Amino acid sequence: MTFQAIQPQSQELEHQMFDMAAELFQVMSAPMRLRIINALCDGEKHVSYLLSKIDTTQPNMSQHLTTLYHAGIVGKRRDGVHIYYRVVDNRVASLCRAVCANIQTDADYVDYQI
Repeated sequence: MTFQAIQPQSQELEHQMFDMAAELFQVMSAPMRLRIINALCDGEKHVSYLLSKIDTTQPNMSQHLTTLYHAGIVGKRRDGVHIYYRVVDNRVASLCRAVCANIQTDADYVDYQI
């Protein structure tokens, strides 16, 4: 299988593009953040819901949500004392789904071969 390389208009744009991609991949490199993105893929969720679905502490969840928020991947809204989070960068959710689906397919294939 071959792929076509991306051809930015200039070397400067190429550097910017790969720098931005590296920053995004760095944010997404934490498994906890991928779990959060996955949990938010089907809509806005309250923090307590996320904590019920993802095995972590509230301070740890808060730290990861803050990182995702500052990276522009999730948005939040306050309703009284409650804070709700949602995915605002659908490209990230699509990328996460594609990679996880590919890994699942590979794992299913390996299990089938054994």
